[in-house]
Amino acid sequence: MGDNHHIHLYTSIPFPPKHAVSLADSGLDEIRFHLLDLELERYLPTITACAETSMNVGIEIPCEPDKEERLYELIEELRHTSIEFINLNELEITVGNHDNMELRGFNLTNELTAGAEGSDELARAIRNQVNMANVGMDTREPYGYSVKYCTSSYKDSGQLRRRFMRRGEASISPHEQLTDDGTLVFGAIYCQDDESAEFLEELVETCDIPEQFLYHDADNGRIEVPLLLAEGIADEIAAPAAMIEVHPTYERLEVSLIWLNEHRP
Repeated sequence: MGDNHHIHLYTSIPFPPKHAVSLADSGLDEIRFHLLDLELERYLPTITACAETSMNVGIEIPCEPDKEERLYELIEELRHTSIEFINLNELEITVGNHDNMELRGFNLTNELTAGAEGSDELARAIRNQVNMANVGMDTREPYGYSVKYCTSSYKDSGQLRRRFMRRGEASISPHEQLTDDGTLVFGAIYCQDDESAEFLEELVETCDIPEQFLYHDADNGRIEVPLLLAEGIADEIAAPAAMIEVHPTYERLEVSLIWLNEHRP
């Protein structure tokens, strides 16, 4: 790969310090430690051993808003170590950790990123405190290491589509289609709430479609159906019909609406 190829390792394992030299000798340029439970002490011997080699040594952790006090304690404790940097990552809410994040009271910052509310503000505050002290713009003593911050929106530039695809695959309903962009598309027939039962019954009988392919969305005053069905009956019904496209998130942000006939709600 050549001398200019940079290799880094990200690990949460405080491996035996004796292995540090062999890692450096094998060509590892940089090692980043993810501190489980933000506990530093058990990693100190390994961090020290790695710092005595040619490797760059740092910490990489998510910025969890409900651990603010511990994070501020940690950046002070790290003054007394040999690390060169901390990488703070905006805490992300994903399909895999959604239930846990919900229990901890976290919401998405907005619909377009997976960032947890409060993580961005905390990460920026920590980064500014450390880096300003390092250049003499703060009354605190320099920390001896730098802080970099990676937002979820930055990572999303390459990951948002893949994240949507995973969410879509996990949450798709029978009447929905998953697009190449990871969004969900379906048809919709608009009706009054007191007419919904009649509409559903008529669709099942006349279109010979199983009930599991129909969904009454009372909040938006419509019945969700497969797009092919909506397109097929749009000109034959006296009700508004549309194609709807949404993000596969909990809030289901509506990103596209195309009317299929001349009727409107």
